[in-house]
Amino acid sequence: MTDLLRKPFGTHGKVHEITPQSAGWRYVGFSLYRLRAGGSAAEATGDREAILVMVEGKAAINAAGQDWGVLGERMDVFEKTPPHCLYVPNNQDWEAVAETDCTIAVCLAPGKGGHEARRIGPDGISLTERGTGTNTRYINNIAMEAEDYCDSLLVTEVFTPAGHWSSYPSHRHDEDDFPRITYLEETYYHRLNPSQGFGIQRVYTEDGTLDETMAVSDGDVVLVPRGHHPCGAPYGFEMYYLNVMAGPRRNWRFQADPAVQWIMDRDAK
Repeated sequence: MTDLLRKPFGTHGKVHEITPQSAGWRYVGFSLYRLRAGGSAAEATGDREAILVMVEGKAAINAAGQDWGVLGERMDVFEKTPPHCLYVPNNQDWEAVAETDCTIAVCLAPGKGGHEARRIGPDGISLTERGTGTNTRYINNIAMEAEDYCDSLLVTEVFTPAGHWSSYPSHRHDEDDFPRITYLEETYYHRLNPSQGFGIQRVYTEDGTLDETMAVSDGDVVLVPRGHHPCGAPYGFEMYYLNVMAGPRRNWRFQADPAVQWIMDRDAK
């Protein structure tokens, strides 16, 4: 199994924990909790900021000295309704107590004390179509560049219909040369519908020094340290992924693989 493909290490409790140290990079962290009703999770953010994403289910959350009430509405991520999320700054604590069985993603990156704790969504998040033909997919932007909610984090959800491609045409964001391109590490938390299926993700560089093609199962996480990173959803299986990106600056600028640039140019007309 490639080091870029991370399987959950359990079915309940904390099932993913990716740190900069375990990933071998500098910025992005990602954790995932699968809690039974009545279960709880708590963390201190330390020098990291966090966005808690209620992937599924409901939880009562206290964070940064405030009671935020019960967050969450969709019980199945493939309902595609806007998620309930909470931004927690660095040097704060949070605790979640599950009201129902729930899945909570914890998106992490360096915090700089520049933003206050706040709810994100469901208001202000709307499912947006992107792409054309079998490159069509649907986006819930949680905290991308246009949303000034965070110091470092860029977070979004993507739904890819069965038989379609996503994060395509292939593109990379692995150089710190703004505004041409930005350096952003990235994680993909994958879900599949039906859950017994598989998806495909390739992570590769143009010079071939990195070239990994992975079959991803429901609940897997893929690390993208550099290079291009397209995904494919086989016929019969819808794909969801939650993206977390961060780097030295909070801007998303990318370069297409020259081999597929013609597709991007054509579709932009």
